[in-house]
Amino acid sequence: MPDTNRDEPWRLRIRFGKQGALRYTGHLDLHKLWERTIRRARLPLLYSHGFHPQPKIQIASALPLGYASRAELIDIWLEKTSEQLDLPAIKVTLQKAAPPGLEIYRIETAALRGRALQTLVRSAEYEATLLDLADEQAVSGRLAALLGAESLPRERRSKAYDLRPLIEGLQLTSPDEEGHPRLYLRLTNLEGATGRVEEVLDEMQIPPESVRIVRTDLIFEED
Repeated sequence: MPDTNRDEPWRLRIRFGKQGALRYTGHLDLHKLWERTIRRARLPLLYSHGFHPQPKIQIASALPLGYASRAELIDIWLEKTSEQLDLPAIKVTLQKAAPPGLEIYRIETAALRGRALQTLVRSAEYEATLLDLADEQAVSGRLAALLGAESLPRERRSKAYDLRPLIEGLQLTSPDEEGHPRLYLRLTNLEGATGRVEEVLDEMQIPPESVRIVRTDLIFEED
C-alpha cells in the first residue's frame, strides 16, 4: 500500500454504487457529478495543467443507462499535502456531499503512478432479474441452447462480431423475494470486446425492458 504520509498528490480508489434515479445518469454526467460531490466535500481535487484544466478523475468502466450497480470504481487525485490522510473521515464527508443514489462503500489508496483504472478491467458480473418471466423451466431451456451454441453472430454499429466468446459465465441463480427468476452473467469487458447483458437477453428471447439489471462486480487484471 502506498505511503499515506508524504508530500505529493494522493490517488484514492473509491468503490461506489449507483441506485435509484442515478441509473439514468450517463458516463460523462457521472464525471461531472463526482466533480461536484468532491468540491462540495471541500476536498482538494487535483486538476490538469493547460488552457482547459480537467479534474483528475478516472472511472473504471461505463455503465449502460438504466443499470444499477454495486461495483463501480473511480480513481480521484487530491492535491499534495503533508497532513495524514484520514480515509474514514473522507468517506463520511463524501457520502454527506453525494446526491441520493450514490452510495460509497470503500476508499483506499492506489499507486500514484499505476496504470489507468480503465486498462485494468477484464470482465464484469451482473445480476439480471426477469420480472415478466415466471417459467423457470423455459428460461433454463433457452439458457442451455445459448450455452450450447458454437457461435452467436451479431452486428453492432454495422460491424459483425461473435457474442459467444464474450460470455464467460451464465447461469440461473436463486429467485428474488417475489419469485422472479434471476440470471448471473459474467461478460468480457475489454475495449473493442465487450459483452452486453441486453444482447445476451435478446439471444434468449427475453425483452430487456422487462429485466432489472445490476452490475455486481468488476474483475481486474493485476496491476
